[in-house]
Amino acid sequence: MTKLRCPLPFAGTASLKDGLPRTSRPAADPSRLQRPLTVLRGVGPATAREAEKLGLKTLQDLLFHFPFRHEDFTNSRRIGELKWGEEATVACRLESISRRPTRRRNLRLLVATVADESGFMEAVWFNQDYLLDTLAPGDRLMLRGRYDGSSGSFVVKGHELLTKKGGGGLHTAGLVPVYPTTERISVKRLRAWLDAVRPLAMVLADPLPAWLRVELDLPGKADAVLAMHFPRSRGDLRAARRRLVFEELLLMQLGLAMHRRFFGERRRGEPLGAGKGISRRFLENLPFSLTPGQERACREIDADLAGEGPMQRLLQGDVGAGKTVVAVYALLRAVENGCQAALMAPTEVLAEQHYLGLERLLAGLGIDMALLTSGLKASERRRILAVTAAGEVDIVVGTHALIQGDVSFRRLALIVVDEQHRFGVRQREQLARKATREGITPHVLHVTATPIPRTLALTLYGDLDVSIVDTMPPGRQRTVTRWVPESKRPQAYDFIRGQLDRGRQCFIVCPLVEESQALEAPAVEAEAERLAAGELRGYRLGILHGQMPAAEKRRVMQRFQAGELQVLVATTVIEVGVDIANATVMVVEEADRFGLAQLHQLRGRVGRGRHKSYCLLFGEGATEAARRRLQAMEEVDDGFRLADIDLEIRGEGELFGIRQSGLPDLKLARLTRDRKLLALAREQAERIIGDDPALGRPENLLLREEVRLAFGDSVKWLDRI
Repeated sequence: MTKLRCPLPFAGTASLKDGLPRTSRPAADPSRLQRPLTVLRGVGPATAREAEKLGLKTLQDLLFHFPFRHEDFTNSRRIGELKWGEEATVACRLESISRRPTRRRNLRLLVATVADESGFMEAVWFNQDYLLDTLAPGDRLMLRGRYDGSSGSFVVKGHELLTKKGGGGLHTAGLVPVYPTTERISVKRLRAWLDAVRPLAMVLADPLPAWLRVELDLPGKADAVLAMHFPRSRGDLRAARRRLVFEELLLMQLGLAMHRRFFGERRRGEPLGAGKGISRRFLENLPFSLTPGQERACREIDADLAGEGPMQRLLQGDVGAGKTVVAVYALLRAVENGCQAALMAPTEVLAEQHYLGLERLLAGLGIDMALLTSGLKASERRRILAVTAAGEVDIVVGTHALIQGDVSFRRLALIVVDEQHRFGVRQREQLARKATREGITPHVLHVTATPIPRTLALTLYGDLDVSIVDTMPPGRQRTVTRWVPESKRPQAYDFIRGQLDRGRQCFIVCPLVEESQALEAPAVEAEAERLAAGELRGYRLGILHGQMPAAEKRRVMQRFQAGELQVLVATTVIEVGVDIANATVMVVEEADRFGLAQLHQLRGRVGRGRHKSYCLLFGEGATEAARRRLQAMEEVDDGFRLADIDLEIRGEGELFGIRQSGLPDLKLARLTRDRKLLALAREQAERIIGDDPALGRPENLLLREEVRLAFGDSVKWLDRI
């Protein structure tokens, strides 16, 4: 029989300040946690306002203001035991203290004689004259510092005045917590506040059922919270963090699992029969065989489409792995069942590129298609809306406006959403709701060309099933990538001209459209003019950016594809979907301004033909993070490995540059280091929801409430379960 884990051991609890009850174990009244910080002694309105900068308004906020590290002050010594050069903590009695002059104007020494039962020594502080007014002979101190054997002095790094009642060591002994602070709220002050509210941790509700804590050998929540602040050992700290990280991830996975179950059970999809018609002919007509990854993804899609519930699947893979073929297969599965399909792209340029690509891929299969963009003439738009509503169009390509306003379908069964990483949980819910017609919700295949670490996919897309195309088509060449400092720019343009003279084409990507005083980065229009008069004089240049009219963007892309333009100077509007086989050089200006995922996508615009291709990254690498990104681009061409590196450098909250709406914040969990706990949390969430879909059993009610608090208003669906 499994035994319950014993509570974590803690040092004695300090007495509370005025305004809080002086008990070691307060009555279980959770409302006390919501009291403002001003109930603490010495915390007035001004200090409370300053604390809000740290997100601290209530005593509960304070309890969950966890340290980002602990200083190890566990090696306590008596004076007679100190070794030369050793850093240690010493408990002692102050015998005398005085100021000692020095020859250096900005250096002032405060020298004290201190003693314990093993002997005497000299303690030295630098530039802390105020201690003459706060310390007096007879005071008991704890000193943290290093013993300098050459001078015979103990150089003080930190000190603590012990009270007559004993105790102490809050700042100088054991594992001492170090917190995020502000200019006016010091780390010592935060430690004192947390020491005061220790007893209130005991009223924290523990949402984890007892059986789960026993099975996973997890401490109680109150014990874990206290051990995060004041652990007695590294083992306590590890156990506490494991417990709290698991809880964070479990709550997130429970919320996502409930969303998946609600979506699947409450919405009806259009069951689609086996793919033996147009979709099979499409695959047979391809000039290549599917990779194992593509075949597996198609099988997973087939299984989803055969069910009664609507498919909600994420398709991801590296640049050039062949996700488009899988997405087209899914579109055709709807068409061959007498239904309509739609492909949504985040930009008009990408929508137009998808449309042209579909025309090539589906030639000869008798598929009626339409492109719906804002650049259409009013008469043409009305015609497309009419034939779409009548069911005379099989596949409609456009932006997210496809499911808004006056657009209607006769029988829309499937939507492919490209670049899904731009959307969060709430946006996916809105998409499904707006696309639902007469009780039927279309199947949705979310596609991302940005490889995502599995840990992040389980979090951002925990409400979706995931297919990964993880094998590259044979013959795909590696693009040579070089980080080019400004001093090497002339040689780089010599190389570019050589490629153009051989009949190849080149992309040059700039971060801005127009000149900006705020950012000294080349703008598209200014850079194109400069190049035409300078390094690329005599070559045929074009420009492309998102502010151009749709018709003009279309003409530019057609001219570049036809070879009429040799160089395209553009913004990241060409980041995805643009497929020019003859383009062999990708130049990225100010590359250190871009994230790894975006740089990898830009690199993926070349290397699509039979010619060797190159990616030149211009930038000085002004920060350590920027240098790590540029070096990683030179060394790594695997998108999933780059995604892991990007996650390590930038953190999960900034990986895509946007907040994933609808997901709770993570206080302690770090997906780069907590992979195993995330997998465990997902496994346990599926198990719990499988047994109790609504979390309605008594042992799960606290879990349900914590899920609601974690997700906030973004999970209205919880109210409908």
